[in-house]
Amino acid sequence: MKRSPLIPIFLIVAVDVLGFTIILPLLPFYAQQYGATPFVVGVLATTFAVCQLISGPFLGRVSDRYGRKPILMLSQAGTFIGFVLLGVANSLPMIFLSRIIDGVTAGNLTIAQAAIADVTPPENRARAFGVIGIAFGLGFLLGPAISAALAHFDIHYPAYAAAGLSMLSIFATWFLLPDAQQKVDSTVNAKSAKRLHAYFKDLNLRWLLVEFLIFGFIFSGFTSGFALFAERRFTWDGHAFGPREVGVLFTYSGFLGLILQGFLLGRLVKAFGEAKLVWAGFLSMAVGYGVLAFANSIPLLVLASTIGSFGSGVIRPALTALVSRVADARDQGAVLGATQSLMSMGQIVAPLFSGWIIGAASHDMQYLAFWGIWLSVLAVLGLLVRSFCHAKKSHGAR
Repeated sequence: MKRSPLIPIFLIVAVDVLGFTIILPLLPFYAQQYGATPFVVGVLATTFAVCQLISGPFLGRVSDRYGRKPILMLSQAGTFIGFVLLGVANSLPMIFLSRIIDGVTAGNLTIAQAAIADVTPPENRARAFGVIGIAFGLGFLLGPAISAALAHFDIHYPAYAAAGLSMLSIFATWFLLPDAQQKVDSTVNAKSAKRLHAYFKDLNLRWLLVEFLIFGFIFSGFTSGFALFAERRFTWDGHAFGPREVGVLFTYSGFLGLILQGFLLGRLVKAFGEAKLVWAGFLSMAVGYGVLAFANSIPLLVLASTIGSFGSGVIRPALTALVSRVADARDQGAVLGATQSLMSMGQIVAPLFSGWIIGAASHDMQYLAFWGIWLSVLAVLGLLVRSFCHAKKSHGAR
């Protein structure tokens, strides 16, 4: 029986995401230990995103020309080095250096998405991109739990564990991922991917890319700020939320994402289509983060997390599938790299807002709700863009 080409991609992404999610709930507390304020924690996330913005489309184009496998391994090697530096860090500048190195080589997801598009027909791509969603679900299910357990012994241990998983990911790519059969004419690709704004001239791509930008704001605003928000808002067993409690919430979100994208996404796409799922995703995030803004108990926190997790779980694969259908088959890597760059633009700004809002709330806790409110407002903006796209298509069909 022929092995599905998605299996090695799934294994590679799953191991890579697991390493990322191990440090995700820990990094804000890790940085605070070395004197970082909430705003500086936001700057730390922004620094990574700036580097990723520069590297994303470049690595996507290079993978179009030279193949997915060697460029993916190069990206994974940078992640490994970054995690090792994070583990040995004994100052805030070293933490920043580790995130810079990881960000400069951060093309793992872009290249994996391009590899999926290479081997999957357009009508099956939403479900195929769900493979990445499942990997994220597994990562959020296991990574934060591992982080919480290891941080109990030493705050540096989770970074070492993430580095070990990154090394495992490199070996998995070397032994499991076949060399890409599709090679792209570099002159065609260079022309189409020369500038990011060129993609906005394509009316079919323009608003999908705007939606990716909005999703990037929301996703990064939540992941960069939730730990510090929860630390100041919620208590468990008589103490403020810390890495363990934040890890449990991320684990719960990962479980929901795994169920959604592993078992329900394909059926939802067949029943409603990708465009309606994007609409439902933004609506869910608007409601979920609105509830989170005013949540003052664990049950409300769990309710908000449940609603918001559905939204973030369906938007990424559905939007990616819509973009991949519109993009030229010879240009998949560069266009998907552009979507990652747009998310990175959101990731550059959103952590700064999160850090600023939470930092201001440290002096007056009544302002803490604004962190959830602004995420909800962004999701409403995504709804408006999606509605505009639908109205424009309906008008064009007349």
